[in-house]
Amino acid sequence: MRAMALIGYARVSSVGQSLDVQEAALREAGCEKLFAEKRSGRKASDREQLALALDFIREGDTLIVTRLDRLARSVIDLHQIIARVADKGASFRVLQQSGIDTSTSTGKLTLAVLAAVAEFEADIRAERQRDGIEAAKAKGIYKGRPATIDGTAIKDALATGESPSVLARRMGIARSTVYRLRDELAGA
Repeated sequence: MRAMALIGYARVSSVGQSLDVQEAALREAGCEKLFAEKRSGRKASDREQLALALDFIREGDTLIVTRLDRLARSVIDLHQIIARVADKGASFRVLQQSGIDTSTSTGKLTLAVLAAVAEFEADIRAERQRDGIEAAKAKGIYKGRPATIDGTAIKDALATGESPSVLARRMGIARSTVYRLRDELAGA
């Protein structure tokens, strides 16, 4: 029978960020096995290393992260992950938020409250961002992301009779983009 293990999970959102600090903290906490990835935390279903960690964990093990937002960004994802850990007879702990330890009832309550607050803060941030963009658009300051596709090249290619499917494949863009630009150019 395998001994109880501490399993570490580290995540950063972008390729330019480093996992070194999280991995060092997890090793220092005694994690024998680490799973780490550079992926957005928006959806747990998109994170391969998290899935592997959850498959690896066994009864009596503890899944450890440095901060709660490294594991999940939504209350739904968090509860699903924690339920999966609990179904395996394992527990969950957060290093930098020491009150979060699902092996205790107080830790479970702390986890639920902090997860709800974190999701609320993310929603508020997104609302403020949308409000700021709308205000900038109204002032004529915000124009959106610069175009990355040359509309003239698409117009010229379509004028020569190239099909939207072939054009999309050749340019490495979606067919719907070609059709949308074709329709915009026709209406101009």
